[in-house]
Amino acid sequence: MTVCVILAAGEGKRMRPLTGSRPKVMLPLAGRPMLEHLLNAVMDAGITDFIFVVGYGEASVRNFFGDGTSKGISIRYVTQKRQQGTGDALMTVRPHVHSQFLLLNGDMVLHSDDIKAMLKTPAPAMGVFTSNHPQDYGVVTMDGDIITGLEEKSLHPKSDLINAGMYLFEPGIFEELETIRPSPRGELELTDALMTYIQNKTLRGVRLSFWADMGSPWDLLGVHEEMMREIIPEHQGVIEEGVIIKGDVQIGSGTVIMSGSYLEGPCIIGADCKIGPHAYIRPGTAIGNACHIGHSSEIKNSIIMDKTNVPHFSYVGDSVIGSGCNLGAGTKIANLRHDKGTIIIGGTDTRRRKFGAVIGDDVLFGINCSVNVGSIIGNHCRIGPHSLVEGKLEDHTVIRR
Repeated sequence: MTVCVILAAGEGKRMRPLTGSRPKVMLPLAGRPMLEHLLNAVMDAGITDFIFVVGYGEASVRNFFGDGTSKGISIRYVTQKRQQGTGDALMTVRPHVHSQFLLLNGDMVLHSDDIKAMLKTPAPAMGVFTSNHPQDYGVVTMDGDIITGLEEKSLHPKSDLINAGMYLFEPGIFEELETIRPSPRGELELTDALMTYIQNKTLRGVRLSFWADMGSPWDLLGVHEEMMREIIPEHQGVIEEGVIIKGDVQIGSGTVIMSGSYLEGPCIIGADCKIGPHAYIRPGTAIGNACHIGHSSEIKNSIIMDKTNVPHFSYVGDSVIGSGCNLGAGTKIANLRHDKGTIIIGGTDTRRRKFGAVIGDDVLFGINCSVNVGSIIGNHCRIGPHSLVEGKLEDHTVIRR
């Protein structure tokens, strides 16, 4: 029986400040950690035996998934004690793997049909995907189904095919890993161990029909939008008279939707929330547990994590907000440039025409604050009343007016 090894040890530094208190794989997509979406896809492909390689924030992964009994599967954990690259992460499972195994990066979303196709392919094999910006990834060249080249982040990519971080290996990969040396950034790279396979023309490529990688917070929001279209409506909370619900909406237990509120699916409201009165929840929004969205507040196409409050007269659009935040009355987050151009953050083009802000955990706003498009606000910031926020604020920044 094939074992699935999932690499889930990394912090995800490019996801900061959202990874300040949680590992990247536990960031939410459509109301569930991204790792759970990946796990479910692998389960749908018929695999029931898993090994998670954990490290940064590993307690949150272990506590959430346990030993897999609740899902009818087996999950074992191996700790990567130091972040020394994907090759080092894979070597940690060597004592536990004795036959063919599936290897996945934990920070991506796959479809189960592609996983099934991979399992039918002779090992060694690697998943490849067509990208419109291959220069951001490992660029793959192929001759038929044989991979002939792999070049990391080439400025002049030789194809539009990229390494999707999905592999099927035999235990012989560990012998190849023993031969590699640290890369210029001081890490043992799994891709370096593939070069012998490529030179011998034994590494097969499996073209994936769907693949989503979360490297930056705006990638998180883009994948979230796609996954929200597949939610199943469920109403477990209390819905008062005068509430209007249109489309597919999930409402968790203990949540109260107060009179005059308008919920337009697809959207997700977690457990033990208070929504309204007269709140407007627009499509693409996922609100975590124990949140309060108050009177005349509008939330559109955003991820709001647990215990965050947007109490009244505020607007949040196309944003990702961490846990334990509070937006003072009248706080507005802009999400569209006047020239309708794509949003640039720290010199990086997000390729999104609409994007508001990324806000870390435990950020408190005074009344009537304005947040400009593409702002990054670190954890534990304190924003005084009537402040304008733009650009990037480091953790623990205090703005007084």
